[in-house]
Amino acid sequence: MNYPYKEVEASIIRLKDAFVEAEKRNSWAWIADELYHEDCVYICPYAGATPVVAEGREAIRRTHYGRDMDVGSGWAGWSFPILDWAINGDRIISYWVNRGPGKRPDGSYYETKGVSFITYGGDGKFSSQYDLFDLAHQMKLCDELEEAGFLDLQLKRDWVLPMKRKLIDMLQVNMPPAE
Repeated sequence: MNYPYKEVEASIIRLKDAFVEAEKRNSWAWIADELYHEDCVYICPYAGATPVVAEGREAIRRTHYGRDMDVGSGWAGWSFPILDWAINGDRIISYWVNRGPGKRPDGSYYETKGVSFITYGGDGKFSSQYDLFDLAHQMKLCDELEEAGFLDLQLKRDWVLPMKRKLIDMLQVNMPPAE
């Protein structure tokens, strides 16, 4: 079904604004109730290391916005701004960044880029979302943040190190011994 462009656009603007509010609260799970249909499907492959396939709002609340975002104060100081989007009928492609705390000595942000492929499902809510970002670059970014003194120890312990371990274990399969 095709919804009016303004209605679809209003939904991505609401998501953009919800991210800003979630950053202030350091609480994310509520976004699932506000912006996702009960039967929405959310997918984020996390480079194959920890793929998320959340079927339904409750699963989205538990995984993406819960386990992955609501990890406590570890994400404090981070932002996830949606920088731009394109709309074609009920489909939205959003362009966003994972932006770490602080800035580099040259004034640029510590950040990695990502995209979401979202389907608008009416009533101001989404019916599907597929997120992509480069997890290896995200881990490198976290290393840079640690070297600069900006990486939260809780985030390192609860998210970065487990994710690095999963990536390493996954990539070592079928690797010949080092020469």
